[in-house]
Amino acid sequence: MNGFFKSVCAGAVIAVLAVPTMAQEVTLRFQHFISNESAIPKYFMIPWGATIEEESEGRIDFELYPAMQLGGAPPALYQQIADGVIDGGWFSPGYTPGRFPSAEALQLPFMTTMNAEESSRAAWRYYTEFLEEEFAGIKVLAIHVHGQGVVHTRGLSVETLEDMAGLKLRGPSQQASALLEAMGATPIGMPVPAFPEALSKGVVDGGVIPWEIVPSLRVHELADSHTELGGDRSLYNTVFVWAMNLDSYNGLPDDLRAIIDAHSGLESSAWAGRAANTGDIPGREAAVAAGNTMVLLDEAETARWAALADPVIAEWIERMESRDMPGARMVERVRELVAEEEDREHLSR
Repeated sequence: MNGFFKSVCAGAVIAVLAVPTMAQEVTLRFQHFISNESAIPKYFMIPWGATIEEESEGRIDFELYPAMQLGGAPPALYQQIADGVIDGGWFSPGYTPGRFPSAEALQLPFMTTMNAEESSRAAWRYYTEFLEEEFAGIKVLAIHVHGQGVVHTRGLSVETLEDMAGLKLRGPSQQASALLEAMGATPIGMPVPAFPEALSKGVVDGGVIPWEIVPSLRVHELADSHTELGGDRSLYNTVFVWAMNLDSYNGLPDDLRAIIDAHSGLESSAWAGRAANTGDIPGREAAVAAGNTMVLLDEAETARWAALADPVIAEWIERMESRDMPGARMVERVRELVAEEEDREHLSR
């Protein structure tokens, strides 16, 4: 009996020790720079994390920290992910000018459509052709853009190109700022969380942001006029990357990595784009409900604005090619991919 008892106890100890080894429970801490009530976290990041937890049967615990709660400023997010300060997160390459030059082609004016899902599909395809080397320090899970870019102003309305002259406007990237400058405005670069305070204090007269971020930043309460362009191309765009630290990703057991992989890539990029589209609707409705002035440029006026994009794009191409980078080909490829996804979207309707 004594020997039997010892065998049972030994087996129990082995079983207990084996449980955590087999379970491989992992906590993944992700961070981003806006509110969790914003469209991208609400309709993409949070559901993405819930899906990962569910399919791992609880072996992955996904924690999402908004508004840089784990420390740092928005421009530091890429490095935080690369260095393993956090397991993953969401960042904008445009917040670190010059560091990811190939990504800038997606941010040039009038390059993407106003449909964030189709443009985000194009963005992922572009990533697989041109961006993998620039983002080699991280595991890219999705890459996406937003929908249409809108001009939001306080105390005045922008109804023609001439109305842009002399305005101090928030710009999200060098490419958007170059276009604003070509229009006669004075661009002031800043991450989007800084925009409401800058607007309320008069540091800027307005700025460009998509509709989906308007409610969480209360821009519909701070601005009183909103200018949309006609046509089917966005005034500008901003690239966003959803990514993991390489060691955090590679350290997962094969089956958990497979779950991450199943929710990465083209379809996850499209998912993030759909989230932006979803958020655009209540964002615009909030501005209308506030009684703000809503301006829609007609085709002729939009064409005047679009004509100013050509020199901005040409200058960017020249700058890239001076660095032995295929600037013209990158621009051409973005246009091709966006057109292909636009056609595919229309055929699927």
